[in-house]
Amino acid sequence: MGLMSLLDVEENGTDDTSPPPPSPGRWIALVMLIVALAAGAGYFYVSRNVDAPATTALVEPARPAAPPRAAEAPAAPNPAAEPIREPTVSPAPVARPAARIAPPSAAVRLRVTSDIEGADVFIDRRFAGKTPYESTDVTDGRHRINVSAPGFDGFSDDIEIGDTLTELDVAFTVVRLDQRVAVIHDHRFGECVGQLVASVDGIRYETEDDDAFSVALDMLEEFDMDYAEHNLRLKIRDGRRYNFTDTEATADALFVFHRQVKDARLRLAAGS
Repeated sequence: MGLMSLLDVEENGTDDTSPPPPSPGRWIALVMLIVALAAGAGYFYVSRNVDAPATTALVEPARPAAPPRAAEAPAAPNPAAEPIREPTVSPAPVARPAARIAPPSAAVRLRVTSDIEGADVFIDRRFAGKTPYESTDVTDGRHRINVSAPGFDGFSDDIEIGDTLTELDVAFTVVRLDQRVAVIHDHRFGECVGQLVASVDGIRYETEDDDAFSVALDMLEEFDMDYAEHNLRLKIRDGRRYNFTDTEATADALFVFHRQVKDARLRLAAGS
């Protein structure tokens, strides 16, 4: 009997011989069965649609193409809108250094040598170096050259520097003597004016008077100097004694003359 037949018999009260209606518990079970079946069908449908890949896609209808636009004339440049560009300066080409040519060696203009190596050389009172000495940059003109060595008389000379080489050879071990001084010879009665000249050959007195003389250095028995009295005295062995003075404010000239002659006599006596 179907579900609708059971409902019709219950409502019409017919068929008293039909079995009694089901109990409420059976109705609840039937409803739950129906709900379960519906739920299972829904789950099966949903899970199938989710897992299955989409087979169709919505296709958007094609839009009509826009008609071609007429060519526009290029817009005139706007100076205000154009950015200011700095002028591009090309880097200057780097010049390769030329091959260096060794400068020619400067010519030697002054050479100073001495028989004692390492003597001090002075040019215009300024120390320049030691012998043997050479200079390439001494200027043209006149210069004062001094050369000195310990224990020996100094050398001094005024030289002219020009285009050609100037050479000086100083011999310290060789005795040199070249001195002269203006003097007055005191006589016993009166005086005479003249000049004393000294060299390694001796001393001579040059005058227009009869007192002129010449004597070798080793023939001097006395040779003394009194600076305060401006007095230079000499005596020739087995000969006369002479007294000389000067008219200068100081006795410096007489003193230098006496010292140079005395040193030369000592060096000659020592066999220099």
